[in-house]
Amino acid sequence: MDPTTLRSSLKQHFGFDDFRGGQQQVIEQLLGGDSSLAIFPTGSGKSLCYQMAALHLPNLTLVVSPLLALMKDQVTFLKGKGIAAECIDSSQTYEQSQQVMREVKSRHCKILMVSVERFKNERFRHFIQSIAVSLMVVDEAHCISEWGHNFRPDYLKLPSYQRQLKIPLVLLLTATATAQVKKDMAKRFSIQPQHIVQTGFYRSNLDLSVLPCSSASKGQTLMELIGQFAGSGIVYVTLQKTADDVASFLRKSGVAAQSYHAGMDNDKRQSIQHQFMQDKVQVIVATIAFGMGIDKSNIRFVVHYDLPKSIENYSQEVGRAGRDGQASKCVILANLDGLTTLENFVYGDTPDAEAIKAVVDDIQLGLEHAQWETQMTALSNQTNIRLLPLKTLLVQLELLNVIVPKYAYFAEFKFRFNQSIELILSGFDASRQGFLKQIFKHSPVKKVWATLDMNALLTEEQVERSRVIAALDYLADRGLIELQSKQNTEVFDVNKEKLDSPELTESLTAYFLEKEQKEISRIHALVAFFQTAHCLHASLASYFDDHQAPKNCGHCSVCRGEIAKLEAPLLGAEIDEAVLKLTRQWLNQEYSSKLSTRVSIDSCCRFLTGITSPYLTRIRAKSQKNFGVYQQIPYAKIRESVLANWKN
Repeated sequence: MDPTTLRSSLKQHFGFDDFRGGQQQVIEQLLGGDSSLAIFPTGSGKSLCYQMAALHLPNLTLVVSPLLALMKDQVTFLKGKGIAAECIDSSQTYEQSQQVMREVKSRHCKILMVSVERFKNERFRHFIQSIAVSLMVVDEAHCISEWGHNFRPDYLKLPSYQRQLKIPLVLLLTATATAQVKKDMAKRFSIQPQHIVQTGFYRSNLDLSVLPCSSASKGQTLMELIGQFAGSGIVYVTLQKTADDVASFLRKSGVAAQSYHAGMDNDKRQSIQHQFMQDKVQVIVATIAFGMGIDKSNIRFVVHYDLPKSIENYSQEVGRAGRDGQASKCVILANLDGLTTLENFVYGDTPDAEAIKAVVDDIQLGLEHAQWETQMTALSNQTNIRLLPLKTLLVQLELLNVIVPKYAYFAEFKFRFNQSIELILSGFDASRQGFLKQIFKHSPVKKVWATLDMNALLTEEQVERSRVIAALDYLADRGLIELQSKQNTEVFDVNKEKLDSPELTESLTAYFLEKEQKEISRIHALVAFFQTAHCLHASLASYFDDHQAPKNCGHCSVCRGEIAKLEAPLLGAEIDEAVLKLTRQWLNQEYSSKLSTRVSIDSCCRFLTGITSPYLTRIRAKSQKNFGVYQQIPYAKIRESVLANWKN
C-alpha cells in the first residue's frame, strides 16, 4: 500500500495527519508480509501499528495482552473510532463471551484481544482454530524473554500457538528491551534484523529528578512536591499497605487522592480509574500494576515514593507522564530503606531444593502411560511454590525435554438446560439425537446443574472428546444450554530417563539460584543508576541500547549538578532468639496439624520477612503478630539466624 493511501486511512480512522516515528515502517512491513518487532518508548503509539494494519489485513487480528484494564480501554477506544474490536476476558459472563465469539465467527470483528492464559482454555483453542487469523500481536513482548525484567513463562508458548494456528504474521510490541532481550524476542519468532524497528528512548518533555529523602520526611516532601505541580499525577509505592497509608495521608492534607492496587475488588479499581481519567481524582497512589495500560495523556507528574523494581520498571512508570508532549515532572524520593524489601521479595520467590524435588516426585507418582496430568493451583498448594515460579519451573522442565506439553483440558463440565431435553432433541436428526442422548445420559442433574462424567462417556460410548466439546459448544452457542467449564488440567508426555536423572533437581535448583542473582543484580543496577554522575536521560537510553540521546539533556537533576548520594539503610530491629523460637514452634504446630508436613527453614524465613507462600496462606500466617516482623533485615541474615536456631 502506498504512503498516500496509508496516510489517508490514518486521517479517516484516527484523525491524525501523519504517523509518528517508526509507525509507518512497521505498518508497511506487516502489510508487505513481514513479521516485525517494534520497540517504542511508552506513549509513542505502539498500538496504532496493529490497529492500522488490522484495517487492511483480510482476516482477524488477534492481540495478546497481559492486562485486563488495557484490553478494555483499547476496545472502548477502537469502538469509539468505529473499528470492530472485542475482548474475551475472565470478568465477562458466559453470555457476553459467547456473543463475542459469534461476532468473530460472523467476521463482524476485526480485532480480538485475549490474555495469554486464554490459550490454555480448551474451548477457546477449539474455537480459534476455526477462525482465519492474519496477524498475532504480542503486547509487552519482553515478557517472553528470561533475560527480561518481567518474564512470564506462559509467553514462551506463544510461538508454538502461532504455528499451530497457522498465523502468518506476528507483531511484537514493547517499550523496554535491552540488546539481549531484543535478540531473544526476535529469535523466538524468527523476526529478521531488518524488521526490528526501534525509535529513541529520549523524552525531551520529561524532567527526571533523583531527590535523596529520608523515610521520615517522605510524606511532607511529597506534599510539597504536589503543591508545586499542577494537574494529575501518579505516586508509585511497593506495598499495598503503603498505598493505602499514603493516600489517606494526602486526603487528610486536602489532596484528592485514592489508592489503587490488586488488593481491591475489581469494581472499586474500575471506579477509581474512571474518576482519575475524568480528573475527579488528582493523585493515584498505586502499586506497579496501575498505569501499565492507562491512556491518560495529561499526567503531569510521576513520583516514586519507593524504589521501583528495576530500571525497566522505572522507564515504564515515568513514561506514563506527559504523553501529550507537554512538560512533566518525574521525581524519585530516593533512599535505600526499601532496598531490603525488594531483595527479600526476590529471595522469597525462589523455590528451595525440597520444593523442586516435590514437583519431580509428583511427576513420578502421577506417571501413567508415560503421561503426567496436573492442575497448576493444586500443584502450587501441594508443593508450596508460588504460581509464577512454578510455571517457570515447568517451562524449564520443558526446555530440558523432561516433559513435553501435549494438550490441556477441563476436568469438569457443568451445564443447565434452557429448554426441555425433548425440545432440544427435536431440533436434530436421528444420528445427532443419539449422540446428544449419550451426553445427557452421563450428565446427572443435581438441582439445576448437570455435571458431565467425561471419563465414563468416553470409555463406555467410545466417542471422541473433541466431538463432545463441539456439541456442548454448539448447544451453548444456540442458547439451548448454559455451559461452565472448570479445573483446567495440563497433560504432558514425560521422558522417564531424563526424569530419573540424579542431577535433575540439582540443576533446576542451580537455575533458580542463578535467576535469583540476576534479579538481585538488576536491583543493584537500579541503585547505581540513581547515583550516576552522568545525565539520567542519556544513561536510561544507553541501558536500552539507544545511543542517539543527547549526552547532556539539560533537564535532569544530574545536568543541574545534583548528583544523588544514597546512604546505606539501617538494618532494623535486632533478631530476637525468643521470636525465632516462638515462630518455629507455631509453624511446626500449624504445618503438622493442617498441612501434614514439616516446616522448612525457608518457610520460617518467609514468615519473618513478611513474604507469603501457598502454605503460609493456607495457615493464615498474615494474622500472626510476628508475620513480617523482620522485613527490614536482609533475607540472608535472617536465614543465618534461623539456621543457627534450628540446630539448637
